[in-house]
Amino acid sequence: MAANWLSFFRRLRWLLLLAPLASCDLEQDIDVDLPALPAQLAVECYLENGEIPRLTVTETVPYLASPEPVVPTDVTVRLTLANGQTETLRFFPGINPVTRKAYTHTGTRRLVARPGDTFRLEVTDTKGRRVTGTATMPARVPIDTLEYKFNDLPPERREAYVLTRFQDPVGVGNSYYLQIHRDSISDEAEIDYDVEDRLNDGTRFALGTSFRFDPGDTLLVTLYHLDRPFFLFRQSVQDARNANGNPFSQPSSIKSTVEGGVGVFTVLSYDRKQLIIPQP
Repeated sequence: MAANWLSFFRRLRWLLLLAPLASCDLEQDIDVDLPALPAQLAVECYLENGEIPRLTVTETVPYLASPEPVVPTDVTVRLTLANGQTETLRFFPGINPVTRKAYTHTGTRRLVARPGDTFRLEVTDTKGRRVTGTATMPARVPIDTLEYKFNDLPPERREAYVLTRFQDPVGVGNSYYLQIHRDSISDEAEIDYDVEDRLNDGTRFALGTSFRFDPGDTLLVTLYHLDRPFFLFRQSVQDARNANGNPFSQPSSIKSTVEGGVGVFTVLSYDRKQLIIPQP
């Protein structure tokens, strides 16, 4: 029996030694011809009650092209308000001082938007391209309570988690987007994820974080109530990011909320509360 095991290990050793040699020269470069697709208009617009409408219009570029945005200047943007009036957004590039997002077109008056109001968007250019979109403002879902709890580590390593509670309205199809910023919403969010009520319809949600917040932190907690197209858009963007460079993921396309191009057009509805983590 011992002789059989010795023979087995000798054969195994030789196989391990020969394995790198057997794999030599098995790599082969393959040239993939990517189709030359026509450039499309890409639109990004988030309407918000009490804010001046702003919108970004760029062009899609080939997959391996430079990441520099292509900004067309021959674009006309028309926004139809809930009362039926149409406002033309002018080409006036800038940076939103609150969100720090770049925009290409802006309105002149602050928007009035109430839950149930529907808005329409039309973007055209001199090449005949036309992008349209329709968005209805969801109802505001308030945050019931914000709670925190510290871990049991020594004071110098003490951190807290945050629990956000809210009541989901009855009726499947509600989708939410939770963000938690530290100090300012202009900074990158500490927490950023989506949930829906397929399995928790009409119940009280409790969304928690890990132990990551320090004593003295000032947190801004924002709960967005999303319409279904915007929720699916966000999910598709996340799926595309996860699939990029991952050989085990299936390719994922972006589910735009507009027609005739790519991008998103939606009306934001949210509740925001401040929470200061005290000294333990």
